[in-house]
Order: sequence, then structure tokens, then C-alpha cells
Amino acid sequence: MEVEGSSKKMIATQAEMVEAKVPIPYRDQCAHLLIPLNKCRQAELYLPWKCETERHIYEKCEYELVMERMIKMQKIREQEASSKSGKKSPIPLIPNTANAS
Repeated sequence: MEVEGSSKKMIATQAEMVEAKVPIPYRDQCAHLLIPLNKCRQAELYLPWKCETERHIYEKCEYELVMERMIKMQKIREQEASSKSGKKSPIPLIPNTANAS
């Protein structure tokens, strides 16, 4: 299933998410990683030092989705600013301090 505006595809189906009782707000492109994470959490009694690998993989996926949305929104803002007047320069998402000369 292709999600509009995202580079990631939906891997988990609606039926799988319902069966795994994934809450509706968490049914995004990373839900296929949340299902095994929740199973591991339940099996390990939610001990915080267990399931670290699954949690890290899931959180990285969520982080990538957030960054993708932020970059897309920045491009939209840049287009709007250039169409209006172009006088203000947008705040860069990634600062150029490493290349300061």
C-alpha cells in the first residue's frame, strides 16, 4: 500500500494492525515494526532493558518519518516565501555551521 507524500510504504495491513491491537494513532508506515515490539514487551513484562533492538529500530523509523515531514514542510514554506516576495530567507533545517569560512 502506497502512502501519498511519503517515501515509505505501508507494510502492515489493516487486518494485521487490528489483530495486534495497534492503537489508531500508531498505525503509520512504522506499524510493522511496532507489532513485534509490542509482542516482545508483553513477553518480557515491559522491562525497559529488554527489547532494545526492536525499540531502536521502531524509533529510528518514526524519526525518519518526522524528518521527512519536516523537510517537506520546509520546502513548502520556501515555495510560498519565494512566490510572495522572496525578501526573507527561510531558517535552514540543517545549519551550515560545519562549512563556516
